[in-house]
Amino acid sequence: MNTENNTTVVLITGGSSGIGKSIGTFLANKGYIVYGTSRNPSKFDDFQPFRLLQLDVADTKTIESAVNEIAEKHGRLDILINNAGAGIMGAIEEVPHDEILKNFTTNYFGPINVTKAVLPLMRKQGNGLIINVTSIAGYMGLPYRGIYSASKAALEITTEAWRMELKSFNIEMTNVAPGDFATNIAAGRYHAPILEGSPYEQSYGDALKLMNEHVDAGSDPQEMAKVVYNIIKTKKPKVHYKVGAFMQKFSIVLKRILPDKVYEKLLMNHYQIK
Repeated sequence: MNTENNTTVVLITGGSSGIGKSIGTFLANKGYIVYGTSRNPSKFDDFQPFRLLQLDVADTKTIESAVNEIAEKHGRLDILINNAGAGIMGAIEEVPHDEILKNFTTNYFGPINVTKAVLPLMRKQGNGLIINVTSIAGYMGLPYRGIYSASKAALEITTEAWRMELKSFNIEMTNVAPGDFATNIAAGRYHAPILEGSPYEQSYGDALKLMNEHVDAGSDPQEMAKVVYNIIKTKKPKVHYKVGAFMQKFSIVLKRILPDKVYEKLLMNHYQIK
């Protein structure tokens, strides 16, 4: 978008912690007008870096209210960062249907709802930038993370289509796929319980422990903030960006070049599935 001044207005969903807070703080320090969102902003009374608006991506009324508040105050909204997301883990057979729907509501339908709400304003002002935060997990079907991978993959593919539909309005859209970052997502995500006697008890338990260790040892969210900032400063953003450790990004390359069963075996070895 190649813009930077104190009138550039940014909305970041899920801005109260983790990657969203890091991006918002970074941009606020660069002089952007930043609004983050939380389902319960009252829980963050001493929140300092930028203002938090009440918004639940599953509730279109709260989305409309937040976007209208920004429009009334500034008359524009230049950048939307669809960052709000939720983790989910478990053997697909044992993940309750309601939890699958809830995850897709947050990770897929939510970003669509928010984007639909901001597009009329961006079209009116003649430009805009939408950044969808997906995941490297969305590039492959990961065992015991299949629902999460699917929700993020769906957003990646939808972005590919949607960005073409928006070209004639001078509105850019892109994906940013992070790997493992040191955030509180592990504490907040849903994971199916390890059921005694379940056929998945041993392998799922081992995989759950391994994945929690990966998040705890993840990269600094500031890395994501810098990438997002560079995208904002780019005139014509790419379709996809990947952010994370070398091997996480390289795993996408391996999936492209290796036979399917060879790649599957690598994943099974990594997750200690026999």
